[in-house]
Amino acid sequence: MKNLGQIMKQAQEMQDKMARMQESLSAEEVTGQAGGGMVQVTLNGKYEMRKIRIDPSLAGPDDVEVLEDLIVAAQNDAKNKVEVMVQEKMSELTGGLQLPPGMQLPF
Repeated sequence: MKNLGQIMKQAQEMQDKMARMQESLSAEEVTGQAGGGMVQVTLNGKYEMRKIRIDPSLAGPDDVEVLEDLIVAAQNDAKNKVEVMVQEKMSELTGGLQLPPGMQLPF
């Protein structure tokens, strides 16, 4: 039963590390862009939008549809970057431990 105690201790340590990592993700920011940087969307590590920057030249009334498309593209770019960042941090946390198929962290 000594091994079970060690496993439980390791699981608790992993849970503590996960909680700290999730807290740190809210402070991390990534910026996605579209239209050659004319639209930029910044998300934190929890996928919350923190800011948006739109080049003033896109603010004309005839450019609304293009602007809407660029905002969506920039947000998706930022989301993809957050996913990569989270995966990298998870890999650091788990030491490259491969999880069973279908099991994803953070829970």
